[in-house]
Amino acid sequence: MERQIRRLGIGLLVLFLLLFAQVNFIQVFAAEDLENNPANALRLLRAEYSVDRGEILAADGTTVLASSRRSSGDLKYQRRYPQGDRFAHLTGFYSFVFGRTELEQSFNDYLAGEAAELLPQTLADLVLGRDKRGATIVTTLEPELQEAAIQAAEAESGDVAIAAVDPTTGNVLALYAEPSYDPNLLASQDPKLVRASWDELNEDPDKPLVSRASDELFPPGSTFKIVTASAALENGFGPESTWPNPRELDLPLTDATIQNFGGTHCSGGAAQITLASALQQSCNVTFGEVGLELGAEALAEQARKYGFSAEPGEEVIPFDIPWVSGVFPDAETFVEREPAVAISAIGQQDVATNVLHMALVAGSIGNGGVMMRPRLVTEVRDPSGRVIQEFAPEDFSEPLSSENAAALTQMMVSVVEGGTGTAAQIPGVSVAGKTGTAQHGEGEAPHAWFVSFAPAGSPRVAVAVVVLDGGNLGSEATGGQVAAPIARAVIEAALGL
Repeated sequence: MERQIRRLGIGLLVLFLLLFAQVNFIQVFAAEDLENNPANALRLLRAEYSVDRGEILAADGTTVLASSRRSSGDLKYQRRYPQGDRFAHLTGFYSFVFGRTELEQSFNDYLAGEAAELLPQTLADLVLGRDKRGATIVTTLEPELQEAAIQAAEAESGDVAIAAVDPTTGNVLALYAEPSYDPNLLASQDPKLVRASWDELNEDPDKPLVSRASDELFPPGSTFKIVTASAALENGFGPESTWPNPRELDLPLTDATIQNFGGTHCSGGAAQITLASALQQSCNVTFGEVGLELGAEALAEQARKYGFSAEPGEEVIPFDIPWVSGVFPDAETFVEREPAVAISAIGQQDVATNVLHMALVAGSIGNGGVMMRPRLVTEVRDPSGRVIQEFAPEDFSEPLSSENAAALTQMMVSVVEGGTGTAAQIPGVSVAGKTGTAQHGEGEAPHAWFVSFAPAGSPRVAVAVVVLDGGNLGSEATGGQVAAPIARAVIEAALGL
């Protein structure tokens, strides 16, 4: 009897060891092969697409930017984008071939019903035999303002990028860049169509999958002078501080010079000019002098406060989707390049940014010197409509004091009232702004910029615009001529005018 029990025990032990070895083999050694097995991949894909993925809504809570519908194919649900190319760089796409991007990726746990907050709902759906449902995310995007930005951009022949944010909350109200693309093509369940569309988009030299509003960097030109002016104010040089006013600035250690636009004197040729007047007239010579006086360390420190990174690709300012904020090099890189300090102070040389970043910079001046973290999503709702997550506004930094912010605001108001930005004037509304005309290559037409906020005393919107390669005017373009009218149109729409 004892022998039989011993044999049974040994047999059970052997079976247990075999089972243990098999489980470990499957989970450790064969895991990669099983995961890559086409049969398993198809099963996982079908499981993923059996979820009724949540909607992406505009700020009004009703305009649908992305949704799911029943499919007649092997995959149960298909993603749809009712707005076509209008919000593509923000929603991203959801493709069974090329995966997810932008909001579809960064909020995937909610949209796919995987977030912990959705577990009760998921269990209820399982018990009741319903398809698993994802949560809805509500964005900060205002459809009417986005449409106004699109119409303003389409009226210009060149490629345009526009950003509009709420300076007090950081809410991204509109963000649009040309060219865009239709994400429905990549969300198709026809693999031939998806791959053909992907190839066509990636072969396009204008790179429509990349947003020029947030994913690419361009020299900001004279719009960067608001950062240089901030550094001057923070270092004790007030709006009425005076500076030499020659026709051109001889740069140290080189034969190169900096000249004003058109090669003229500013302020009628007077020997001295104030900082405020130099900003109003966008005097390159003066701001080159300011840069040399402050030095690279002070400029770099001020740029860091505004969220400029030392190297491209660093995520300094958090955002709800991947993006690239502006770049201003470390002070050490200027040690043997003193002339570069003056050129960088006027937004050229090693400085680069995009309209989303510059809208945040301008907005922080209007917001009393406080820069808000950009926000794209305000809340998440479960399938029954109950709010399960809210995202409150967050401060990012305080790049300048409230007193200096008020002084710089008045300087920017003078740019629009009687300086280079008069094309942005709106009757009955005080607009603060700054123009920019950025050189970016030998023989290339300049990029035309305008950054602004309004109403100046209590801003509700900050708008930044860049028209690449001068738009309609080409090499004759300036920010005041080309970009300022576009910003004015967006501001008017934001203020309900």
